[in-house]
Amino acid sequence: MSDSSKDLNSMKRAAELLHHRGLGLSKGDPIALPITTSSMFHLPGDPADTPGYGRVDNPTWEALENALAILEDAPCVALPSGMAAISAALFACLGAGKRLLVPSDGYYVTRVLSSEFLASFGVAVTERPSAQFGEGGFAGFDVVFVETPSNPGLDLCDLRAICAEVRAAGGITIVDNTTMTPFGQRPLDLGADVVVASDTKAPGGHSDLLMGHVATRDTALLARIRDWRKMSGAIPSPHAAWALYRGLETLELRFARMCDTAEQLAPVLANHPAVQSVRFPGLPTDPSHNLATSQMERFGFLIGLDFGSEVRAEQFIEGCRFLRPATSFGGVHSSAERRARWGDEVSPGYVRLSVGCEPVDALLQDLSDSLNNLGQR
Repeated sequence: MSDSSKDLNSMKRAAELLHHRGLGLSKGDPIALPITTSSMFHLPGDPADTPGYGRVDNPTWEALENALAILEDAPCVALPSGMAAISAALFACLGAGKRLLVPSDGYYVTRVLSSEFLASFGVAVTERPSAQFGEGGFAGFDVVFVETPSNPGLDLCDLRAICAEVRAAGGITIVDNTTMTPFGQRPLDLGADVVVASDTKAPGGHSDLLMGHVATRDTALLARIRDWRKMSGAIPSPHAAWALYRGLETLELRFARMCDTAEQLAPVLANHPAVQSVRFPGLPTDPSHNLATSQMERFGFLIGLDFGSEVRAEQFIEGCRFLRPATSFGGVHSSAERRARWGDEVSPGYVRLSVGCEPVDALLQDLSDSLNNLGQR
């Protein structure tokens, strides 16, 4: 698909999301989505095909899922966090005797869930680094879980090739698309069976909610995941669903601003003597640049910086006025953290920088001032 076609489709999705509720309104209906908090519904007679109980049905969730489905171009199931989405997808697809492949350098909680819980239920878990994820093939794996770019190291793997090979081998591919959102990368269009995402990040955008979702075009898998939510009780709060719905309406604008800014910041950071190395798929010198150009619609808003030591990394973060020292990413406020403090297999001086929505000149000046002060210490 040409870049112009990608841009046009992206803009159509953004416009459809903004108006999908309004096009179905009757005279006098509120344009803003209402919050429905009821645990019970009026249910005389036959309950079939009627909302009945708050663990199963909620109009606010349904409106959110319809909005997410526009972005993903696939049916979606809303869940109360990104890990709830990952759990729903994995538990719906796996059982005793099954084999699972996960990235050794991806989000660490996915690995912990796999090694400490799925493995105890009889699932055989194998790990591989993202940069060599295709090496060794996928024969014998029932589920292959992919995260690209990897979090936090920002390595990429070839989604189209992996999904095709996994499908040919009879497996299911689940892709964590948290770092990119549907505006930056479209795993289902590249052959993935299931997409999971933490909407706590950029889709919510304001660091004030926990939510996640699963998207799939496979009707059997979709039903299984809905059943998992219903039976496990892993249901989202109506208030969080409403807040995410509102956040989605500005996602396209925020994501574009964040990606544009990251593309301007990365070369400056890469050329500063206080920084030992930079990972950003948009840099022509990045080892994943060619792959990123072919499979991603944007290069994202995350930048990896290595300062060589814990002390220098922390000094850089502390020296930035417009950088919040916090975990997670994707908010309107730029944030950063030294990821080795959580046990990620990165160098002690590695910092994951999440670019927010600040005016680029002000943010660049702030980061440069901190780097310049760091170089003088």
